[in-house]
Amino acid sequence: MLGVAEAGIRKPSRKDLVLISLSEGSCVAGVFTKNRFCAAPVVISREHLASGRPTRALVVNTGNANAGTGEDGLARAYLTCDAAAALLGCLPAEILPFSTGVIMEPLPVDRVVAGLPICVADLSETNWGRAAEAIMTTDTVAKAASRIVALSGQRVVVTGIAKGAGMIRPDMATMLAFVATDAAVSKPALDRLVREVTDRTFNRITVDGDTSTNDAFMLMATGKSTLPEVRSPAAAEYIALREAVTEVATDLAQAIVRDGEGATKFIEVRVVGGRSEEECRRVAYSIAHSPLVKTAFFASDPNLGRILAAIGHAEIADLDVGLLRLFLDDTLVAELGGRASGYREEDGQRILRQSEITIRVELGRGQDEVTVWTCDLSYDYVRINADYRT
Repeated sequence: MLGVAEAGIRKPSRKDLVLISLSEGSCVAGVFTKNRFCAAPVVISREHLASGRPTRALVVNTGNANAGTGEDGLARAYLTCDAAAALLGCLPAEILPFSTGVIMEPLPVDRVVAGLPICVADLSETNWGRAAEAIMTTDTVAKAASRIVALSGQRVVVTGIAKGAGMIRPDMATMLAFVATDAAVSKPALDRLVREVTDRTFNRITVDGDTSTNDAFMLMATGKSTLPEVRSPAAAEYIALREAVTEVATDLAQAIVRDGEGATKFIEVRVVGGRSEEECRRVAYSIAHSPLVKTAFFASDPNLGRILAAIGHAEIADLDVGLLRLFLDDTLVAELGGRASGYREEDGQRILRQSEITIRVELGRGQDEVTVWTCDLSYDYVRINADYRT
């Protein structure tokens, strides 16, 4: 169940605190940012998950990241766990805290603690939409998704919410996301599932190439369905559940890119024909992170040599550019080391005026491929981030 409160953490009269309460027997797994300046709640959530204690609740606040706050930040995050545990009748180690917002400012823990009883009183299974609103920062839209899947002939639900619009780059997910299912899943299987889903979804998005201090993706299995516990990754039930969770996570990941700060275009970058997924990934992110490529797409300017330049500095030393082919949607732009003979500037401009565009790079080296989702870079990105604290 989820409960929401207006705690006034940064701004008055806005939903900014969420409590996710889990029934006994629930299983939780997660992945976190690799940023070495990770936030206090990331440190504590990792610690509590590693303790072996069951997780009984997650507390999420927006408006303050509680990152870059040293020992004081840890103390305030621990106080959050203490307060939630006292309300729910469990141990503090059974609470996972999460924060998002401004970095290097002290968490107003008194407001969080004061808001938690309101969250408890508000607990409901139908609060997913309100919770999605309450975890937003610079997001312009709430992000939620759900699927129903049949496992062994029984109905299982997968539902999730996420926040993120800027400071988005994979390493792990660069956002907050919370996905739950009523299926029963063993801890080893859930740990594997969350990593597999992350690699397919949240680790395939980038808005600006920055990795946040607070990122987390949590996957919760309550076991409330009557389906036997899913244990083996080879089982048909595991595979079907993985596909459903992947679909939900894909919806959430793509929603983050579509809501990229100031974004006007959704761009899919597909790199195929590589010798390994790693080299395909390098090429894809070299394109997706390039400010020159992203600004050209914002302006609908078919200055597509910028894409070739990005491919060229992806650090693939033996890349044969004569074998490479570049497409915008289905239009061949470059081959044999230069402009395709049939390509016309007006074709590129027509495609770049679309709100959704696919860049496809054929490396001509092997069978592996990778897809990454990104967006353009607009004037509003600078304005939003320049004005973030004012």
